[in-house]
Amino acid sequence: MTVHLYLSLIPEALIASMLPPEEFGTYYAVGSHKKLHGQAMFVELAPTFRHEFFKIDDGIERCVPHPNGRPKRSVYISTYRVLEHVPTDVMQKIYLVTAYGEVLGIEPSRHIPNETTGLKMYQEIAPVHPLVVSTLSPERYYQFLTHNPDSLVHFPAICFVDLELGELAEDPEHGAIRDLPYAYINHLRECLLEVRSKEIHSKIVNRVETVEYPYRMIKSGIYLGNEEGLIYFPLPSRDELRSTYYRWWRSANQA
Repeated sequence: MTVHLYLSLIPEALIASMLPPEEFGTYYAVGSHKKLHGQAMFVELAPTFRHEFFKIDDGIERCVPHPNGRPKRSVYISTYRVLEHVPTDVMQKIYLVTAYGEVLGIEPSRHIPNETTGLKMYQEIAPVHPLVVSTLSPERYYQFLTHNPDSLVHFPAICFVDLELGELAEDPEHGAIRDLPYAYINHLRECLLEVRSKEIHSKIVNRVETVEYPYRMIKSGIYLGNEEGLIYFPLPSRDELRSTYYRWWRSANQA
């Protein structure tokens, strides 16, 4: 049986598995007693990936079928400083898994959106996961976190998503809430007003925000980068999600 390598982002880990991505996603979200029922996000890596930081070959050797022939579902190779040691050129599809086990695979793109207007909100996924509002575009935000030598906040690698702000992106004080699901709207307005009016470009809304967020609130996609480069996984359009990926979209919007 083929052994797959997965970079889990919720939580951060490098895992070997005999399950293909769709089956692994369902197992990882709902079929394990080691992880509480909930969303999962992972990237399939090139099977040839090796790095001296990881004992990948040892993990693959342990990834063998059970005596009854059932495939080995997971062998944890590492749970520490994983993201920073995985180059972007070995990353293949990213998979977003709902809490009910529906799996959506997204191809990477080197075309990075470069929005210059409106305020932004970023949910960092790994290696830390604060919720941040910013005036920076996704690419500039990535560069600030990974390439700015003058910054006190620096990461060798980062994964984050940009979340919808609706009318608050242009009018944080008076913009209508409409269907925004955030429970901290008043605090969010204050943070947005602060980055718009003061000489700061980013402000933490919540230092320990849960990494599980409504997938429908993703504005453009998932960003994953290190000091070598940035890779972008664009979320399909709402129309495409409702038609081509209806089962996943319906599952993603269940309470």
